[in-house]
Amino acid sequence: MILTPLAPEEFPRALEVFDAGLNDQPMAQAVFRRIAATREFCPGFKADLHAGRQKAVDLAARMGIVTLDEDPAVAFSWDGYIIRTRSETSVVFHEIAHWQIAPPARRALYDFGLGAGPESGRIAEANDVCRVDFAIQEEEENLASLLGILWETAHDEPAVLAFAEQNWLECYDRPHTQRHFTTYLEKLQQRGLIDAAGNPLLSP
Repeated sequence: MILTPLAPEEFPRALEVFDAGLNDQPMAQAVFRRIAATREFCPGFKADLHAGRQKAVDLAARMGIVTLDEDPAVAFSWDGYIIRTRSETSVVFHEIAHWQIAPPARRALYDFGLGAGPESGRIAEANDVCRVDFAIQEEEENLASLLGILWETAHDEPAVLAFAEQNWLECYDRPHTQRHFTTYLEKLQQRGLIDAAGNPLLSP
């Protein structure tokens, strides 16, 4: 959930300021510029957030992830076997990213053993199989958020909207915000989930 909504007229300045804060981080700046460039797919920073869902479904198939065209609210976003895909495009990419990030043992658990996700309907059951503490939840949510955004970017989807909604532009005029972004890019690279240019990679 977005913490501080950005009005459409604020977006250009927010993107400009964020970009300037990455002048000493060329790889991160190049990645951010690819994300920012997806505004061409959302004129006026508005878009059909479901239109690209098939791209995410196709990506899941390439990874061998089973999907089901069903609303996660009837059960779980991830039930240990399938991703339910009747969600916004960015949500499906986000769930794929969670699958890439989760240790194999937790892939067998509802919502990857992280506790109920915001889309899941059977909240108590997902929370009952939570196997991590808050620090790991926070870490994996940040990793999945950014990786999902990079997958959106790679598929010519309006990733800049998810970038804002998932709070990567929160306090965009403060250096901490850019450091947070570069830190998680580095962590994705260390895990072998993005290449040296910041492009997302298929799981082995």
